[in-house]
Amino acid sequence: MGLRVALLSYRSKPHGGGQGIYVRHLSRELVAAGHDVTVFSGQPYPELDPGVRLEKVPSLDLYREPDPFRMPRVREYRDLVDVLEVGTMMTAGFPEPLTFSLRVARMLRGRLADFDVVHDNQCLGYGLLDIARHLPLVVTIHHPITRDRATDLAVATGRRRLTLRRWYGFLRMQKRVARRQSRILTVSSSSARDIATDFGVDPARIEVVPLGVDTEVFTPSAAPARVAGRIVAMASADTPLKGIDVLLHAVAARRRRHPQAPLELVLVSRPEPGGRTERLLSELGLRDVVTIVNGLTDDELARTIASAEVACVPSRYEGFSLPTVEAMACGTPLVVSDAGAIGEVVGHENGSAPGALVVPPGDAEALTVALDRVLDDADLRERLSRGGRARALERYSWPAVAAATAVAYASAIAEHHRPAASNLPAAGFTAAAMTTASLMAPATGTRLMRRLRPTPRTRPIRPTRDTPGGAARAHR
Repeated sequence: MGLRVALLSYRSKPHGGGQGIYVRHLSRELVAAGHDVTVFSGQPYPELDPGVRLEKVPSLDLYREPDPFRMPRVREYRDLVDVLEVGTMMTAGFPEPLTFSLRVARMLRGRLADFDVVHDNQCLGYGLLDIARHLPLVVTIHHPITRDRATDLAVATGRRRLTLRRWYGFLRMQKRVARRQSRILTVSSSSARDIATDFGVDPARIEVVPLGVDTEVFTPSAAPARVAGRIVAMASADTPLKGIDVLLHAVAARRRRHPQAPLELVLVSRPEPGGRTERLLSELGLRDVVTIVNGLTDDELARTIASAEVACVPSRYEGFSLPTVEAMACGTPLVVSDAGAIGEVVGHENGSAPGALVVPPGDAEALTVALDRVLDDADLRERLSRGGRARALERYSWPAVAAATAVAYASAIAEHHRPAASNLPAAGFTAAAMTTASLMAPATGTRLMRRLRPTPRTRPIRPTRDTPGGAARAHR
């Protein structure tokens, strides 16, 4: 008998970033396996396959294009959660994980009989604590965003460091909520270690379920032929974490050393206007050999990857790296950095990576040498192509991901209905939300707390020096 699943995703961008891709493919395969899936999502909404329902959880969409950080009109405000969302943005914070969780918790309160289990996709907002009091809950953490924060802070200076610390302030909440989860899924052993270390989660509560790839779409035959000298790279965000700056320096070095060799970089990304990537393109004189594309469908992305002689993943950290798996499935030889889970994904942890050359993260010279090797050696490209495709077929399948996730659902349901099943602190989101009141003007905060006052059944969690993040403020 299939399960009735509420799959939560605070934002689900369909063609960039892993969250929308994860939600689409997981929900499709769960339905194919006989389960009933409703996706609850904020903007941007996901693209879903037939049989999967979408329940929109609209935010004020403060970061939408083309007017990010917009100020909504007065008539757009619906309730105090909207006020909280704007107030957090105005004080340089990122409100969406918290405000989405409060909204979806309120929605689910009226639909408890409709679902057997709730699955959160890296929201980790205080609203989950209320949901867990009423329904079995499974949480996916792709990687702890503490790693993004550390990478961003490492290259920031002055006022930028202050605003970044404020932007990543939601991490205090995510740490607190993660430590109260009994069942956490993550996508790699590397991420599991980082979650345990950075969030203080008991490793026994973390289970690894890798992501998958559609090997019928991402296939070597997706493009009619490889283009000589073409390199492809994908970056879901224009941040130092993705290492595009390192790749641009390597491409510039390749051009200097082999001025007559064909060379083209196709960058699947959306660089920040006037940002670091655009400045580097001009400084290094690469605008004539770099093509930037974005908003691709899966078929278009597969065609782009399969047309390249080499794919590069130069990230300084990844919790999994879907682009790596997609390139392997396309039989495109890889040059990757040994950062986070990337080595694990390509098989480097076993001493050999059948589809990739592996270099230290942040090392432009090592990356240049590896790119030279692949671009100049047809036999090496053929060997890496076969090895990568074979590894993708063997290890990364969305039906297998859905099957393993359904097993986690069944365990969570059994645990939820077992008397005294958990020794985790009981808490409702109404109590945890007290920590958000300080973000608002005093009068608004007072009204918010009256609205979100703890119920008699809930013992408030009060931040203390012993509570994760209680002594300090701590996604894009």
